[in-house]
Amino acid sequence: MKALILSGGTGSRLRPFTHSTAKQLLPVANKPVLVHCLENIRDAGITEAAVIVGTHAAEISQVVGDGSAFGLDLTCLHQDRPLGLAHCVQLAAGFLGDDDFVMYLADNVFADGIAEAAEAFAADRADALLLVQPVADPRAYGVAEVGADGRVHRLVEKPAEPAGDLAVLGVYFFTSRIHRAVAGLRPSARGELEITDAIQRLADGGALVRAHRYDGYWKDTGRAEDLLDCNRELLGRLTGPVVHGDVDAASTLSGPVVIGPGARVRGSHLVGPLAIAAGSTVTDCTIGPYVSVGRDCVLRHAAVADSILLEGAVVDGVPALDRSIIGRWARIGRSAAARHQLFVGDHANAEVAA
Repeated sequence: MKALILSGGTGSRLRPFTHSTAKQLLPVANKPVLVHCLENIRDAGITEAAVIVGTHAAEISQVVGDGSAFGLDLTCLHQDRPLGLAHCVQLAAGFLGDDDFVMYLADNVFADGIAEAAEAFAADRADALLLVQPVADPRAYGVAEVGADGRVHRLVEKPAEPAGDLAVLGVYFFTSRIHRAVAGLRPSARGELEITDAIQRLADGGALVRAHRYDGYWKDTGRAEDLLDCNRELLGRLTGPVVHGDVDAASTLSGPVVIGPGARVRGSHLVGPLAIAAGSTVTDCTIGPYVSVGRDCVLRHAAVADSILLEGAVVDGVPALDRSIIGRWARIGRSAAARHQLFVGDHANAEVAA
């Protein structure tokens, strides 16, 4: 089995961060979402993968390289503009050949992996296996209408009156039969070749399309709030403390706290779950719970909770920063009396007004 990883798209809902960063490279628990994806693919026993890249191709290539760091043999394929998931399958046809493959949307986090689903696909030999999960409001998702035998009869995109509550998630398993289904597709009303249309073609043509219920944690990290929720979930799985950096005697650690090599903590109270990456410094702060501090950040005289700080961020003199994302090399300063939520892009300078 091979893997097709979709890492294009503009990430418009995650601006200002995606003006300068691919949405799949935004971190949760101090690791890019795309890396979580690659590790899941490796852990499912897959070794050959192709990554569809777009605007941020160079940046993504720099992070993933040839895939060897993740135990993969990786190929990058360029998509000039987002033309739909089925178009990605067309683009990758030469790479995929006649092999079975998993198509993985790389802005989705499956915290409990996809190995079980891969085993189910291999055992069942369906032409398509869709990961699904019950959701509170199916109107916001593609919905699979599934029979008692687990067979998918119909897919409906964002139905006004859903026939069920099973949302189709961002991982699909296919045999080579999908190539015939995507051939000759016409663009949808939004101008894209829809994978749901191709899967419906399979089902209508008598192919076996099954739903596989995913009972683990899943999140589409398409919005800032989703990133924060996912960060909480993954940090909540930490064990510790694990301290590779330098923590002075005036500091206290409570709960699972992970401190990377070269990080320095002085006169601070750290409340886990919390991760501080290599090279960062924390001075006279209260940090946590549920905070990811990226590499080479500087925090002084600040209190931060339930937040993500990207590489090189500086937070100075802010006593109550909560549910925030601070971009790479951004600087946040000035004291404030009230609790604040901020979404600050890369290299920005901001003052928090009292």
